[in-house]
Amino acid sequence: MREGSALAPLREPAFSRIWSASILSNFGQLILGVGIAWEMTRLTPVPGMVALVQTAMMLPLMLVALPAGAIADTFDRRKVAILGLGIAAFFGSLLSLLAFLELTTPWLLLTFCFLIGTGVALYNPAWQSSIGEQVTPQNLPAAIALNTISYNVARSFGPAIGGLIVVAAGAQAAFAVNALGYLPLILAFLLWTRIQVPSRLPPERITRAMVSGIRYAFHSNPIRTVLIRSFFFTFAGATATAMAPLIAKDLLAGDASTFGILLGAGGVGAVTGALLINTFRAHFGTEKAFFMLAMLCGLALIGVGLSRSLVLTCIGMFLAGGTTMLTISLLNISVQLSAPRWVMARALSLFSSLLTGGVAIGAWFWGEIANDWSIDIAIIASGAVMLALPLMGLVLRLPEVTQAGAEAVNIEGEPDVGLAITMRSGPIVIEIEYHVAPEDPRAFYTAMQDVQKVRLRNGGFNWSISRDIGDPSLWTERFHFPTWGDYLRMRDRFTQADIEAQSAATVLTIDGRITGVRRGLERPFGSVRWKAGTPDPQQDSVIYMGP
Repeated sequence: MREGSALAPLREPAFSRIWSASILSNFGQLILGVGIAWEMTRLTPVPGMVALVQTAMMLPLMLVALPAGAIADTFDRRKVAILGLGIAAFFGSLLSLLAFLELTTPWLLLTFCFLIGTGVALYNPAWQSSIGEQVTPQNLPAAIALNTISYNVARSFGPAIGGLIVVAAGAQAAFAVNALGYLPLILAFLLWTRIQVPSRLPPERITRAMVSGIRYAFHSNPIRTVLIRSFFFTFAGATATAMAPLIAKDLLAGDASTFGILLGAGGVGAVTGALLINTFRAHFGTEKAFFMLAMLCGLALIGVGLSRSLVLTCIGMFLAGGTTMLTISLLNISVQLSAPRWVMARALSLFSSLLTGGVAIGAWFWGEIANDWSIDIAIIASGAVMLALPLMGLVLRLPEVTQAGAEAVNIEGEPDVGLAITMRSGPIVIEIEYHVAPEDPRAFYTAMQDVQKVRLRNGGFNWSISRDIGDPSLWTERFHFPTWGDYLRMRDRFTQADIEAQSAATVLTIDGRITGVRRGLERPFGSVRWKAGTPDPQQDSVIYMGP
């Protein structure tokens, strides 16, 4: 297998073991979904409650993903992944026990969906962000694609197997299979010897790390655009999976095996789509690919809503599954190639939050439409919304990214420190001076807008640029950090793209370089320790959520 080919990452032992075990785990999760959805249809005929199964399984991925990403970026990702899998296995086992004792109720099922999903939500960012540590950079896009294939191999056959298990042994057997499916993956992570480079700085507090992740995504145009487009795509496409049991039971007059066949058709389509990821990336830009896939997915959903034939509905589910997986995989690759390593898990957790948030909210919304109107109208309406999504590209165009810009670089030299300060000392103000030729002010100001984004997404606050009234050639860039430790972390976060943005501005100066840098400790009058030599309250400063 040549470097960068679709299967090349499987030559990496750690990735190969974890990837193989993840197939079994994904089988268990898909079988769990079938068991809970069909058990819910047995316990209650209300369409909204059935649709809430998908919401309950996806909601933790939306709510827990960001803290999970911050934990994965702050602590050992291997241990975080094992902890998440352990939580999912524990609650999966408990649900199995309750089901064997015939103690399940609709709300109990939803509760355990949420609890198991919480463990999976803790595991996902740690696993996805660690892929880059298990494969070479050339194999990263292929490894991401294989990760989606792992899920969709299970998605192709898991629902059908789940349907057979439910028919043959009941939902409780499906719950037990899910609980056992986590064990091989836990073992694979235990066997992975992770090489962790220790940081010279203490880790951020989780709450501070969450804020840093949100601010990075907000001030990074590529990631922000992908997050927004991801949410609306999964919102529109949520009906295919969320209403699959209702499609099988009400539109096709089928049983649990019919439900499994429909999900299996969608899974086969998803695997087919995942295998085409490299081809799509090579031949189409991200925006053009999104346009084609959204149009095809919308038409497929409309076809599913209109069909009363199992064959035609399976074709629609196949197309919906393939286009959905292709789109999500392309967006996932965009995030992983755009985000630097220090914020990778948080960026992926935000992506997961918006992705699953779209599914959760979409499942609830289209479920309410089905309650008030009908199941087929809800599915057709979701297809119509999907057809309109490419219009977002007029104002939020998806980025064309490469991994080169996200590689971390070291800043030469250390800041001069003559004051007794600690990591907690702050606020810190940074002033950088530039001398710009009088004929270049507009070009310099425009270039500094990109520098502003670099400062803000790497941890700075209150950025400004000013021009000296007495000496018009002198420009001063000014920004703040809550503490000295935050400033030092910013220095460790520079990427090649950040350096290029800075160089584009400094090349417009008279000498082609920064004139001077001043670092100051602000002493607000009236603060509790404003008379002390070194303000250090021995606790983290208040988290600032400003721009």
